[in-house]
Amino acid sequence: MLLAGDIGGTKTDLAVFTPEDGPRRPVVQERFQSGDYESLEAIVHEFLDKVNLPVTRACFDVAGPVVAGRAKLTNLPWMLDEEVLKKDLNLESVRLLNDLEAVAHAIPHLGESDLFSINKGQPVSGGALAIIAPGTGLGEAFLTWDGAHYQPNPSEGGHGNFAPTTELEIELLRYLLKTYDHVSFERVCSGIGIPNIYNFLKDSGYAKEPPEIEALIEQAEDKTKIISQTGLAPGAPSKLCSTTLDLFVSILAVETSNLVMKVLATGGVFIGGGIPMHILPKFKDSRFMETFIKKGRFTDMLMRVPVNIITTSANLIGTASYGLELQIP
Repeated sequence: MLLAGDIGGTKTDLAVFTPEDGPRRPVVQERFQSGDYESLEAIVHEFLDKVNLPVTRACFDVAGPVVAGRAKLTNLPWMLDEEVLKKDLNLESVRLLNDLEAVAHAIPHLGESDLFSINKGQPVSGGALAIIAPGTGLGEAFLTWDGAHYQPNPSEGGHGNFAPTTELEIELLRYLLKTYDHVSFERVCSGIGIPNIYNFLKDSGYAKEPPEIEALIEQAEDKTKIISQTGLAPGAPSKLCSTTLDLFVSILAVETSNLVMKVLATGGVFIGGGIPMHILPKFKDSRFMETFIKKGRFTDMLMRVPVNIITTSANLIGTASYGLELQIP
C-alpha cells in the first residue's frame, strides 16, 4: 500500500492507495491543518496509527522546490528529507515532489467532469501544457511532449517579479514595495496575496467598508476566506471585497498568459489551486479572457489556447499516480 500526501502551507491531505484501485480511489483519506503540527512526521504518525493499514511506501507533494530529495516548504517552517522521513516513519521508501509537478502528473487522469472550461480554444497536438495554481502560494509547472508521453517539469515562476499592467496595479506595486523588498506574483495572486490587495484598496481610499464587514475581516484568522465569501455575496455588500477579487482575477490572467508564452503552451493551460474553485463566479464573465489575450501581436495565438480550471483535488491524484508508477518493476 502507498501513502500519498498533499502537503501545503494551510492543509495536509493524506490517503492510502493500492495499485489495483489506482490513483482516483483511495482506501482511506483524511485532512489535517498543517499549522497545528510541528512536523509532517507528527501528522503521518497520527494518521497511520488511526487507519492501521500495512503501508510500505510514501510519496508526498510539497509546496516548495525539491532538490536532491530535500524540501523546505515556502509557507511553513518544515524541512523535509526523504531519507529522514523513511527512517522516522519506518517505510521502505519515501519520495518528495513539487506540488505543481504533482498536478502535472494528474492531468492525464482528469476528465471533463474535473474541469471548468473558460476557453475551449484549439489545442495543438503535442503542444506543451501549462499549469498555474493559486492556493496559499502561487505554484507553476508545465508538461512537454516527448513523442510518446507528457513529461512534467517543475517551476518556481510564481516567485518572479510582479509586473503591473494597469495604473491601479502600478499603485498596488508601489504600496507593497513599502513592505516587501521583493514583490512577486505570489504576493498579489494567492491566498497570501488577496489580503494584500484588499489592504491596498482600503488604505488608498478606493471605497468605504461597512463597519460590520471591516470588523469581521480584521478579526478573521483566515482573511482570504472572508474576503472571498463577502466578495461573492448577493447584492455585493462590500465593494472592497468584490473589487479585490476582480483585481486578483485580472492579475492571475496576466501571469497565466505570461506562463503560456514562456513555455509556448499551445496544448492548453490548467488553473489549479483552492482559490479559483471557490470563486468560480468571478471567472464566468469576460474579465479573465479579455486580460489573458491582451498580448499585442500574440493575441490571436492566445485566443486558440484552451483554458480550464481544475475543480477536483488534483494534487493528491497526481502524487498517488507518481507513487504507484514508481512501484512498477
